[in-house]
Amino acid sequence: MCVNYITVSRQICFDWFRTPIEVDEHWRDNEIYRDRYAPFIVHDEQGQRKALIGSYGFVPQRHRPFKKLTKEEQMQFDLAVERAIVKGKAPPKPKRINMDTMNARAEEVGSKVNYKRFWLSQQLCIVPVLRVFEPNWESGLHERWAIELATKEPMGMPGMWRTWLEDDGSVTNAFTHFTLNADEHPLLQRFHRTGEEKRGVAILRPEYYDDWLSSTNPEFARALIELLPPDQLHACAAPKLDSENSNQGQDTEVDSVRMDPAQRSLL
Repeated sequence: MCVNYITVSRQICFDWFRTPIEVDEHWRDNEIYRDRYAPFIVHDEQGQRKALIGSYGFVPQRHRPFKKLTKEEQMQFDLAVERAIVKGKAPPKPKRINMDTMNARAEEVGSKVNYKRFWLSQQLCIVPVLRVFEPNWESGLHERWAIELATKEPMGMPGMWRTWLEDDGSVTNAFTHFTLNADEHPLLQRFHRTGEEKRGVAILRPEYYDDWLSSTNPEFARALIELLPPDQLHACAAPKLDSENSNQGQDTEVDSVRMDPAQRSLL
C-alpha cells in the first residue's frame, strides 16, 4: 500500500501527460501524504484531458465519521468542553475514526461503501507521479524505498475521484488510486511486513490513458488495472535526509531517485 509519493510539476503534467493545469490551481507540496493536495487528471465534457486539484485520500480527515465514544469517554469529552468554555477557549473537537483511503483495493472497489457508487459511475482519474515510496522490512527494520519506472519517466496510476461539500459551501475534490495483490510479484512482494498481504500500486500503460478516463464500463476499466512486470520497474533505498539539507522542503532523495530539475518548482 502506497501512502506517499512524488507528484509532477505543472510543466511535466503538460509535457508528458498532455494535460494543462490552470494557473489558479495551486498545491503546496511535491511530496504527497494523506490529505495533502495534488493534481489528478480527468476527462472534461468534450473528452479532453484536464487537471484538477484534490486531497490525497478518498475520505479526507474532516469528513470521516466521528468516533463512537464509551459512556466514560463521552463524560470526559463533555467535561473538557465545559472547561474550555469557562476559560474562554475554543472547545475541543470530537475525535474522528481513523481511515486510510489513499489506496483502493481493485478487487473490492465495487463492494466497499466508500467506493462503490463512484466505481459504478466510473468517476475515474489518473494520478500523475514520478515515484512512489514503500516500506521495506527485509533487514528487520523499516527502510523507505522508492519505486519508479525503469525508464525514469513519469507514470500514471489509475485512480478514482469524488467531490465533497464543505461547511462554508465550497466544493473540494478528493482522490484515491488502485492497488492489487502482489504476493507473487518478484519485486513488489519485497515490501511491507512479513506475514502481511503484499500490495502493489497499479500503473496504467500510456496508450490506455484515454481509454481509462473515458470508460463507462467497470469491467472494461478493471481489465486496465495491472501491476507492471519487474523488468519495467526500478526500486532502491530512498532514506529521507535531514531537514536542514532538504532544499527547503523539496525532495532531495539519494542520487538514484534524484528529482528532475523540472520538478523543483511546482508552481
